[in-house]
Amino acid sequence: MKPDAADEAKAKAREYFKTRGTLASAASIRERIADAFGTLDAFLEPISASAAAGAAVPGEWTIQEIVDHLVETHRPGLDELWCLLAGRRPPGDPIPAGLQSKSPLHRPWPWLRAELGRIHGEILRTLAAAPPDFVTDARAPIVMVVNVPDENGRAVPLHWVEDLDWKSYAIAWRLHVIDHLKQARRVHAALAR
Repeated sequence: MKPDAADEAKAKAREYFKTRGTLASAASIRERIADAFGTLDAFLEPISASAAAGAAVPGEWTIQEIVDHLVETHRPGLDELWCLLAGRRPPGDPIPAGLQSKSPLHRPWPWLRAELGRIHGEILRTLAAAPPDFVTDARAPIVMVVNVPDENGRAVPLHWVEDLDWKSYAIAWRLHVIDHLKQARRVHAALAR
């Protein structure tokens, strides 16, 4: 990967988190996250258990594995948000980028959907309860993943750990959901073919 591409991607991500997170109002952050959660939920609503578990693209997660990943990463993310809102750095390492349960395809689809809804509801309730002017020096590390062009122009993932304040940490959920919603739509389209 080109070093300048990596530096540009990191600078762009940091600017996004500064303007859309740190400097944004708590209410606008909550609203943007709620919109992303709602869009994901509307997409998942008509998908059957068999379609969710359907493997359509070799090497790509199924829709069920994507939702499992969101459950497994957003649940500990909520714990980390609570730490930040208590003015403390979350203990331990950042949540792994590719985290899944031990057996994502064996979880019942209705349960998985309901669990994601419960977690997202609690995230939104927590954000709504945060004082609008709350400030803390506490930061949480997250594993950033962005695609950058390699020497041949192909997109390759770039990983690094970035420390984020509570508002930037929260807005990362919006990006995470949008990214995996795009992935789920590609898988769904492939299943339809």
